[in-house]
Amino acid sequence: MTQPAPPAQHHGPEKGAVTGPATAPVRKKGGGLRALGLRADVRNLSLLGVLAVLVAVGGFTEPDAFLDTGNLQLILTQSSVIGVVTVGVTFVIISGGIDLSVGAMVALASVWATTLATQGFGFAGILFTAVVVGLAAGLVNGVLIAYGGMVPFIATLAMLASARGLALQITDGKTQIVTVQSVLDLGLPDSYVLGIPPLVLVFAAVTVAGWLILNRTTFGRRTVAVGGNAEAARLAGIDVRRQRLYLYLLSGLCCGIAAFMLVILSGSGQNTNGNLYELDAIAAAIIGGTLLSGGRGTIVGSVLGVLVFTTITNIFALNNLQSDVQQIAKGAIIVAAVLVQRRTLRGGET
Repeated sequence: MTQPAPPAQHHGPEKGAVTGPATAPVRKKGGGLRALGLRADVRNLSLLGVLAVLVAVGGFTEPDAFLDTGNLQLILTQSSVIGVVTVGVTFVIISGGIDLSVGAMVALASVWATTLATQGFGFAGILFTAVVVGLAAGLVNGVLIAYGGMVPFIATLAMLASARGLALQITDGKTQIVTVQSVLDLGLPDSYVLGIPPLVLVFAAVTVAGWLILNRTTFGRRTVAVGGNAEAARLAGIDVRRQRLYLYLLSGLCCGIAAFMLVILSGSGQNTNGNLYELDAIAAAIIGGTLLSGGRGTIVGSVLGVLVFTTITNIFALNNLQSDVQQIAKGAIIVAAVLVQRRTLRGGET
């Protein structure tokens, strides 16, 4: 007589089986992602609140000077140059990289665009040269990092030193005065559109383009994927090396545009242009919510970070406070932003 077969012993769920406990982490993860998105919105609102407080402080301490239309236009104009650089830096950091050479690239592009030979080609020659030099420097960074296997910190640090040295060699330590009137006219009040300086309009256009690219294109999704997990992105079919090359090209392009804007603003090209822009851009991106480890960041947050720093600088200048106090305040803000990031990450994991 045949005995009934004993019940099969299961040592774990069958392949493809879905069990109750296995689905819990998925729901938890989704909730965590939604929580991170909510925190990003809260962070942006918080930065708007900080900006409002700074405006109130400036209006209280120096009401006549700070709230003057000319001063508010100055704040926006000064934010524009470093803001364009910050947009490019934000993309790089989201991808898990870093670019320490942006300030030096701005200097190199500005002095190359203001040589006598370049100015001989007029407005178009200066703009074209600034953009091409920025792209070329970004290309070098991208090739060294993406295909040369160099660590971004080292590659961009080398570019920082090289670009600064080349800028000094081109100018021989002298200031190159711009003589092309059509370029200088863009910095005059007569060129303002409805009271808005042209440089602010350029900054707004770059910001909108950056937001659209990051949030509405495949390029933006690939950037976030590479920053979140480069190996997983590679297995998903993303050409990680090519993506990184494009990102450093984008950073160089932003530096070229910023260099042309700085030429308009200052009416000259100097090897000291863009000094410490790399620190200001990285700091603005950090307090705006971009993770230094990559995988997350917002263009809106970075722009708000730029406005916060520029407003602080303006308030300190109007109140005749020393620059060292200003640097200490910036350092404290950066530390606070990083601590908030760490708490945000821990909250997203729970």
